[in-house]
Amino acid sequence: MSIKQWPQGERPREKLLARGAQALSDAELLAILLRVGTRGMSAVDLARHLLGEFGSLGRLMSADVRALSAHKGMGLASYTQFAVVREIGRRVLSEELQDDTAFGSPQAVADFLRLQLGHEKVEVTWALFLNQRNRLIGQSELGRGTVAENTVYVREVVKQALDAHASALIIAHNHPGGTAEPSEADIAFTRRLRSALDLVDVRLLDHFVITARQAVSFVERGLL
Repeated sequence: MSIKQWPQGERPREKLLARGAQALSDAELLAILLRVGTRGMSAVDLARHLLGEFGSLGRLMSADVRALSAHKGMGLASYTQFAVVREIGRRVLSEELQDDTAFGSPQAVADFLRLQLGHEKVEVTWALFLNQRNRLIGQSELGRGTVAENTVYVREVVKQALDAHASALIIAHNHPGGTAEPSEADIAFTRRLRSALDLVDVRLLDHFVITARQAVSFVERGLL
């Protein structure tokens, strides 16, 4: 049965208009984005199938063209749609972080960093530069390495903080292996960086370790 034959209150689009997007399941939201299904499958059926195959909405939305194209009805058009949705999410969160009150919500910062770094295939390190009011004034990719290695030099981070006229910064990097537990090397680097920043009166507010599903804060773990 096609979605058009469903009772009106059960159709994803009508349900969204009547009850809001938050009332929809992952499959229903995805079905609206897909718009159509394939032969023998409604858009909702296709969405449920894809979520089952990829394991989560985040993994599906971050899949590359080859992985998507392996599934009937999916391909370059779907990949571009998903890429646009991801980028819009990143930019919306980035705008929210420009607000003076954004850094009162560590969860908003963690969500932004997960969108930026969570699905990277190699280790990437970022810095968020803040002014005296803890307002975001800049961001920078500090390093990009292999799956197991990413070298970031403390002096380069300090230089960029001074160039940005930052009063504070937050640093973050991803763990492509899937575990967000800070390593001994992560802890040692963070301590060296904090000591170096203290010498130039720049505060290190936090260090986040990011995966697709998790963000671990050094502050919350008592490591900073």
